[in-house]
Order: sequence, then structure tokens, then C-alpha cells
Amino acid sequence: MQKHGRSGLAGYWLIKSEPHKYSWDDLVADGETIWDGVRNHRASNNMRAMTKGDQLFYYHSVKGKEIVGIATVSEAGLTDPTDPEGKWATVKVKPVEKLSRPVSLKEIKASEALGGIELVRLSRLSVAEITPDEWTEILAISKRAPGT
Repeated sequence: MQKHGRSGLAGYWLIKSEPHKYSWDDLVADGETIWDGVRNHRASNNMRAMTKGDQLFYYHSVKGKEIVGIATVSEAGLTDPTDPEGKWATVKVKPVEKLSRPVSLKEIKASEALGGIELVRLSRLSVAEITPDEWTEILAISKRAPGT
């Protein structure tokens, strides 16, 4: 189901933000934001691979360490306006919905189905690819009672 040079269908990603700097509630209040300031080549390349309509898990890093919502790419193929040299990519994102309940990093690490997820394997990566199976599993966890 992913595109990124594969099937051309919807892409799935995870974006991280420190909630004290820009939380899910901030995104909801703003309605849309440009995801600027990312200065990691792999994360920037991931944003280059995004297209309008791709789905994003919104992850609160540092405090909380949990996926709290779903956003979508509203505009892709942008150059980061905070980069004077114009070499870093970015996208605009819009909130879609808050998860039924947050999915913690602890739950993700405990899930056998999520053993290869980039969030765990590449823990410092701020924009990570999510497979369709990982997407489905995280949504399922969000609908279950914690610890089940």
C-alpha cells in the first residue's frame, strides 16, 4: 500500500514533536502547519518522498513518548523556509483525528508485530516511514484497553 517508489498508493509516516514546543493540540488549534526545521538528511528525504494525502502518525517525543493523533500531508514538495540555502525539504500537515487513546512507546516496543518499526530501530529519526501493517497494528492498539 505504500508509495515511496513501490506501488504508487498512499504513504504512511510518523512525525515527532516535543509537546512543549508544538503539541497535537497546537496543530489542531492552527489547523495546518509547515513542518519546518528538520535538519536530518534521512528525515528530509522522507519528507521529499511524501505526497499530498499521505497519512501521518503524530508522536509526542521526550515527554509522553506516545502516538496521539493522525494528520495528513496537505502540501508536499516544499523547501523549508527556515533554511537560507534551500536544501532542506518540508511539507504542510493538517490534523485529521485524535486517536481513541494514545499508543505509548512501551506498547509499541512490546508488540511483536511492530518489531521492525523505524520509531524503535532509528529512535532519533524525527520523520519515519511506517509500513501499512505497522499502521494497521498501531490503530488496533489505540482501540484496545491499555495492556490488552
